[in-house]
Amino acid sequence: MSSTPESLQGVCDRTFAGMAQVREAFAPRLGPREVGTIVSIATGVAKVSGLPGVGFEELVEFPGAVFGIAFNVDADDVGVVLLGEYWHLHAGDEVERTGRVMDVAVGDGLVGRVVDPLGRPLDDRGPVVSGERLPIERPAVPIMDRAPVTVPLQTGLKVIDALIPIGRGQRELILGDRQTGKTAIAMDTILSQRGKDVVCVYCAIGQRASAVAKAVASLREKGAMEYTVVVVTEGNDPPGLTYIAPYAATSIAEYFMEAGRDVLIVYDDLTQHARAYRELSLLLRRPPGREAFPGDIFYIHSRMLERATRLRAELGGGSLTALPIVETEAQNMSAYIPTNLISITDGQIYLSPSLFELGVLPAVDVAKSVSRVGGKAQRAAYRAVAGDLKLAYAQFEELETFARFGARLDEGTRKVIEHGRRIRACLKQSELAPVSVPAQNALLLALTAKLFDPVPLDRMTEAERAVQEAAAGIPEHVRARFETAADLNDEDRQAIVSIARQALAPFHPEPAPESQATPEAKS
Repeated sequence: MSSTPESLQGVCDRTFAGMAQVREAFAPRLGPREVGTIVSIATGVAKVSGLPGVGFEELVEFPGAVFGIAFNVDADDVGVVLLGEYWHLHAGDEVERTGRVMDVAVGDGLVGRVVDPLGRPLDDRGPVVSGERLPIERPAVPIMDRAPVTVPLQTGLKVIDALIPIGRGQRELILGDRQTGKTAIAMDTILSQRGKDVVCVYCAIGQRASAVAKAVASLREKGAMEYTVVVVTEGNDPPGLTYIAPYAATSIAEYFMEAGRDVLIVYDDLTQHARAYRELSLLLRRPPGREAFPGDIFYIHSRMLERATRLRAELGGGSLTALPIVETEAQNMSAYIPTNLISITDGQIYLSPSLFELGVLPAVDVAKSVSRVGGKAQRAAYRAVAGDLKLAYAQFEELETFARFGARLDEGTRKVIEHGRRIRACLKQSELAPVSVPAQNALLLALTAKLFDPVPLDRMTEAERAVQEAAAGIPEHVRARFETAADLNDEDRQAIVSIARQALAPFHPEPAPESQATPEAKS
């Protein structure tokens, strides 16, 4: 009986001794906290006072877990861009510094997900699993760490892959009026990356919720969400979220590029981004310039698009290809934002409303479109036919305008126009239906050899489908050369042309039987 109180006493002694030891070892650490107050709240912005140490673009926290970015750092107050719903905030509420800049979750856990620029899921599939975060604003890769653009990025669109090729690591602008098919080209390009080990990032900037839902549904239906990340801001989101969306999407894409992978990023569209930045700048009383945009509107796009590049092999050899989209008004390519982006990017694809109205889809105006870098990356099989095709198509467009005046045409001019009409018909393509590389090469070689010229225009769609199906019979060693820089030799070309000629034989009209003269007529 006497041993129990002694053991209990020993336990108590040891416990209290330990507590005393911990108490003596504990040294309270005092850390400064900078807390300010809201002076005023406007649409998407707040004026804050009492944060003397805050830095430019530092993240600050408001009540209710709402964050903001310090945008204007003035002597008396700080202009903050709000990144969430701000209806519950009032003048006098506390604001606290975080000591860090805006960052976003990155990693493989984002693939297949739909998120907002803060990394919050929008697809009802649970929280995003990520072990790493990157700042949304990062310096572009130094020139000495970049490699030349030498590998093509196949879009699956015949008119682009043949005449306006895009390389991995290039920045190609897509511009045109409203409802001319700009997003459709970007979606087709994403679908064409299936099975090519390319990660795609689709950034919807200030889009209608219905348009974003349609795009995501198309990607899911075609199985493209398996390799795609979708970053979304809708039209009713605060302008601060719309402003940071493309930067967050670029950081997500850069993570994969630095891991040695090829990445495609689509910004849809930067017109909305520029308008959101203009709205924020005017609300924060920054001086307006041309079209009321602030003076640094060029810089906000250039510093983002400069991050698209191809890395040297020593750094993994990854690439980031950017397809920014911009909207023109009344076909005015010389407006402020379009000309800014044309000068920043490595080429542009211009979509013409007049071609769209004629039913030429995709409505790419080849004369106003250019790729300044992609030609170096284009496969030799394409390059061999692309030059002749572009020249023939340009001649046709000039002669077609001339022929509209009802002038009498000689036989040679008529043949050029008929050949050009077949080129235009063959470059047409349905939406969400990318064409494989062998099928494209078979069609282009058949066009160059003028095998489509005898085919009636109303049967061109069937004839084109027949050639695409026949392209599956191209010998394997010839198909292997499509994926390399090797030129096709004459035997390879003849093999492809003979396959196309055989497929097109049923579509050629039979020659009219010659009328035989009667013996009476001879006499």
